[in-house]
Amino acid sequence: MCEVTKTLDLGGVEVLLVERLLKAREGIVNYTVICLRASTDELIRRLRSAGITVIDLTACPRPLVYARLVTAIRRVAPHVLNVHSPAPIIVLRPFVRLARRRPALVSTVHNERWPKTMHLDRLTRWLDDCTVAVSPLVARSRAVIGARRVLTRMHGVDVQGQRWWAARASLLRREFNLPEDSFLFACVANFRPQKNHRLLLQAAAEVVRRRPDAVFALAGDGPLRDEVVRDVEARGLGDHVRVLGRLPRAARLVAAADLLVLSSDHEGLPVVVMEALAAGVPVVSTRVGGVPDLIASGRNGILTEPGSAGALAEAMLRAMEPQTHRELRAGALASAESVDMADTAEWFEELYAELARDVKA
Repeated sequence: MCEVTKTLDLGGVEVLLVERLLKAREGIVNYTVICLRASTDELIRRLRSAGITVIDLTACPRPLVYARLVTAIRRVAPHVLNVHSPAPIIVLRPFVRLARRRPALVSTVHNERWPKTMHLDRLTRWLDDCTVAVSPLVARSRAVIGARRVLTRMHGVDVQGQRWWAARASLLRREFNLPEDSFLFACVANFRPQKNHRLLLQAAAEVVRRRPDAVFALAGDGPLRDEVVRDVEARGLGDHVRVLGRLPRAARLVAAADLLVLSSDHEGLPVVVMEALAAGVPVVSTRVGGVPDLIASGRNGILTEPGSAGALAEAMLRAMEPQTHRELRAGALASAESVDMADTAEWFEELYAELARDVKA
């Protein structure tokens, strides 16, 4: 089986793919992963250390990359080809249909937003044997219009691993140089406009004013990182907000936290929310994208309307109350089963077996 992704960086789509393949049952399916670009080799190393073949086309000149992609797929000759990015799937659909030994073609759709390629995607989507939407939100969206067959599968994360890290929260806080006796909010989100870190800092200032034991740890990278650092300093929040930057295995920070907080203006299905639930960490987030598919407000977290710093601050303060926090943590732990990647890995293996049989027939 072959999985194609545009990048293998530390983003949500890539982490979902890697975690699923690492949970695959040994000897059931042989996987090859092809990526067009990777700015870090962390995920590539994890895949290769698990015995998964990775073809990295980063060094290929950009004008030739899709020709090299087609050549690589011909060489691999997979029974099933699953493509996780819009641009590569548009290029590959005609090639797959015309191939002498045709693999079953799957496109996995990770986002409901309307990219520039969407019109071409819609025109060619009928060539897929199956379309997989990663959340109910995506399955309801325009992103899957034209598909012959749509299946919905929420991918999940390594629940066992997150629980292991959660049991070592004190050690992790010392590693990250975070106060062990603080009430720790984690925010794992790249520093980009849609994540709205400015709103988070506005809310954090109010939380810290009323709860001086609150500490915020921000992990991620992106073009607005320096701006966020300046904003922290300008608000006098340096003792309470730590900008950690890019953090390898950032899921560990989530497991060490008391709460996960997101202030985004829009989201797909955030991997970090699933990582929080797996560790039994409640979530305070704006009500955007696929977050409501994971968080039931008042049960395993609290949702607020996007754009309101006051509402976000009040939600965080409410979640800090001891009784409320205990109830939300219990709800998060109870939700962990629904985000277990091991079940998703098995689901894909069964889907691939079915598709391979159909194509051969």
